[in-house]
Amino acid sequence: MDPVPIIGLLFFMAFICEYVDSTLGMGYGTTMTPILLLMGYEPLAVVPAILLSELLTGGFAAFMHHRMGNVDFNFRRDRDHRIVKKMKILGYIPKSNDSKIAFVLAACSVIGAVAAVILAFHIPKAYLRIIIGSIVLIMGILILVRRNTVHRFSWKKILGLGIIAAFNKGLSGGGYGPLVTSGQILSGVKSKSSIAITSFAESFTCLVGVTAYLILGADINWSIALPLVIGSFISVPFCAWTVKKIRISNFTVIVGIATVALGLFTLYKVAF
Repeated sequence: MDPVPIIGLLFFMAFICEYVDSTLGMGYGTTMTPILLLMGYEPLAVVPAILLSELLTGGFAAFMHHRMGNVDFNFRRDRDHRIVKKMKILGYIPKSNDSKIAFVLAACSVIGAVAAVILAFHIPKAYLRIIIGSIVLIMGILILVRRNTVHRFSWKKILGLGIIAAFNKGLSGGGYGPLVTSGQILSGVKSKSSIAITSFAESFTCLVGVTAYLILGADINWSIALPLVIGSFISVPFCAWTVKKIRISNFTVIVGIATVALGLFTLYKVAF
């Protein structure tokens, strides 16, 4: 196939997948990775390209969600927080609760993503995909079954989810959004806020992942990365507007259904 149609196809797929991802907090890497592999690209060319595109678009998506009022990001230092008071100039905790969650998830990325990239060169991924697919499926079912339940906020759940999701992201290029978005909802975070927080934290996870791949000798395949970046970047404003317009009760159901679908899709990829 000629290069121009391939570039156009990659651009279109990136636009659609990023629209779904930044609207529902999941789907970009989970969908794009197997498609690109089926097109004949090598995994060590695909994953860094996807991580780079999500690094750039994740930050932009978080910014647009904040502008639309879907989330409250305030990363100024919370001077009244006990950690800041204790550590003085060395202490940093962001001011708003949404920013605190994003900060914790981003910090978890360092542990999960680096460990995953190291293992990506050595470990078979089938068993991990079965585990991740099962977890995502169960979380989606829980969201739908308990959609009218008021969930108690838990920092322990947020911390655990951040590490596991970052590990999966660095290893496979996908699976971060379904885990973190659904996990936040089950941990007491509002569904619309969880989408923007996921975009921000995922961007940082991708930064760590891309850096680790480059240090270990992988190259960025720009024939893949560039159309992915452009296509996904253009879709972001439409995503933020869509999230703003959907009622939060309906939105939680939509996220639950999408999570179940992606869990089943992940398990299907392993089986077939």
